[in-house]
Amino acid sequence: MKTSDIRLQFREILEGKNCIHPGSVFDPISARIAEDLGFKAGMLAGSIASATVLGAPDYIVLTLTELSDQIRRICRASNLPLLIDADHGYGNALNAKRTIEELENAGASAVTIEDTLLPRTYKEQSVGMISIDEGIGKIKASIAGRTDSSMVVAARTSAFQLSNSKDAIERGKAYEQAGADAIFFTGIEKKEQLELITNSIKIPIMLGPVSKQLNDLNYLSSMGVRIVLQGHLPFMAAIKAVYDTLKSLQNGTDPETIKQQLSLADILDKSIRKQDYDRSISAFL
Repeated sequence: MKTSDIRLQFREILEGKNCIHPGSVFDPISARIAEDLGFKAGMLAGSIASATVLGAPDYIVLTLTELSDQIRRICRASNLPLLIDADHGYGNALNAKRTIEELENAGASAVTIEDTLLPRTYKEQSVGMISIDEGIGKIKASIAGRTDSSMVVAARTSAFQLSNSKDAIERGKAYEQAGADAIFFTGIEKKEQLELITNSIKIPIMLGPVSKQLNDLNYLSSMGVRIVLQGHLPFMAAIKAVYDTLKSLQNGTDPETIKQQLSLADILDKSIRKQDYDRSISAFL
């Protein structure tokens, strides 16, 4: 499938009437599994990319090149529309523009650029935010950086967590006017907060993980939310599975016993597209 067609699928989600959970993915295999299970989109978080590629925490040590390479691997292996958490765009407005250029080239369907002050400055313990004007500049530069208009550029703000509701809405409105295709809010815990957003923002809304009070797709759909995250449990589950398996082997468990417990032959063959490769062998070798 053409990359532009995959991107249009993501836009259809934003322009539709239903809110969805994207599958949290981190590599080609996880993206294929999410696609095979019927997820309408995937999401690669900056924190998960850092952990997967570097084995490092979410301290903004992953480079743009490393993120782009991982996205390219995922998009090459799957037709799943991929939403990318590009953090602060790796610098100022010019860096954000370059980030969009690179991630578009890698195959991303949607990219969020946030207004958090990153990376952490010298001796500063608390997380800050850039000014609204600087945030506007980053969004405008990001939009200027894309060549495929079907790719979504979303503004992301943590103002509900780091500032206050008034500031969060002011930022959302400003980024909407700057041309963002959607606004991604984090830290939404109360219906009153979401109602404030819905009454103020006219473009599609994306949310990070929400409280139990809000975790109802029908309700979120009615409030203009089109994407809501569920955290990044698949990566965490994968880490735990690797740990438990290696620990069992270290403790002397028979490998055949573990194989019998896994029962994943069909899942593995499907995830690596074994039949496709076997057909190619028959046709070309």
